[in-house]
Amino acid sequence: MVAIRFRNRTDAGDRLADRLRSAWPLGEHPEPPVVLGLPRGGVPVAARVAEALHAPLDVLVIRKVGVPWQAELALGTVGEGGAKVLNRQIIASTGLSENQVAALAAKAAEEVDRRVEHFRGGRDAVPLEGREVIVVDDGIATGATMRAAVAVARARGARKVTVAVPVAAAQSTDGLAADDVVCLLRPRDLRGVGLWYVDFRQTGDAEVVDLLTKARASSEPER
Repeated sequence: MVAIRFRNRTDAGDRLADRLRSAWPLGEHPEPPVVLGLPRGGVPVAARVAEALHAPLDVLVIRKVGVPWQAELALGTVGEGGAKVLNRQIIASTGLSENQVAALAAKAAEEVDRRVEHFRGGRDAVPLEGREVIVVDDGIATGATMRAAVAVARARGARKVTVAVPVAAAQSTDGLAADDVVCLLRPRDLRGVGLWYVDFRQTGDAEVVDLLTKARASSEPER
C-alpha cells in the first residue's frame, strides 16, 4: 500500500512552490519565470506555483506526431507557434517522405491550435523568447511527455527550462534535457502518479480555462 503524500493538486502545487521560492526569491531577478502547466492535470499545480512566484501562468500544449500504422510510435512532437521537434532516426526507419511527415505534423498542429484556442479563449500566449521557464505537471511516469514539452519550450525560444513536478518515477527524470529538475518525491516504485494523491480526480477543460483567466486577471494592472 502506497503512503498518501498529497491531498490534491492544489496541495501539491503549494508544496512545490515552497521548494521553488528559494530558487526565485522575489525581487532578486529582473523578471519572474514563465510558469507553464501541461493540460490538463498540470495546470492546477502550475497555478499555485505561478501565484507564489508572482509569475505569469500559461499552458504548454503539445501533440505527438505518430506513425500512421503505429500510432504509439512518435515521429516527433509539435507545439503552438510552429514549434516542431522531429526524431530523424525514427522518420528514416519508416520510409516516410518529407511531404508525408509535414502533412502529419500539420494535422497534429491543427489539434494543438484548437486546444490552445479553447484554453486561452483567443488571448495571446505568454512570450517565451529569452525567458526562464518552469514546466509543471502533476507527475511524471515515463518522462516521454515532459521530454517533448522541454523540447517545445526550447523551440519557442526559452533561455532556461526547469521541470517542476510533485512526484516522478525515480528513473524518469533522467534524460529530460532540462537545465534543472525540481521534484519532491522520486519513488522507485511509482506504480501510478494518482497513487500519490488522496484526490486525483480528472481536471476538466473548464477548470483549466478558469485558472488561466484568473491568473491573467490578477497579473493585469488595475485601471
